[in-house]
Amino acid sequence: MTGSGPDVRGPRLASVVVFVRDHDASADFYEELLNMEVTVRTATAALLVSRSGFQVYLRAVGPRAFHPSGHVGAQYVIWTADGPDDFQRCERVLRARSDRVDIRESEGFTLIEGRDPSGLPVLVAYPGPDEVARLEIISRYYV
Repeated sequence: MTGSGPDVRGPRLASVVVFVRDHDASADFYEELLNMEVTVRTATAALLVSRSGFQVYLRAVGPRAFHPSGHVGAQYVIWTADGPDDFQRCERVLRARSDRVDIRESEGFTLIEGRDPSGLPVLVAYPGPDEVARLEIISRYYV
């Protein structure tokens, strides 16, 4: 059977599209936090690209748009810091640019949560799931 077995990988995440209130403020925020480069900017959108090629598309939907929690669709994106120094850098950025920052320790990893300029939750973990397996579902987000 083609496409099965332990050596076959499935698709990997290549891009995320985030609807934001102000794409310029959000582009500046994500560029600093995620260490990405803004490669395209239009009147209503921005494209950020990481060194590894991962893309974040930001689409402005206006200052009164809201993000209902608990509705169908992706609710959170959890980023993985590149190392302990990068995690500390992310923490500094979130503390400087978010009105609320929470840190929680779990089984072998740490998760920090802040808010982007649109008030959307932004989460960064270290180490990532490729280094420390996740053995529980984080109740704050999923249960």
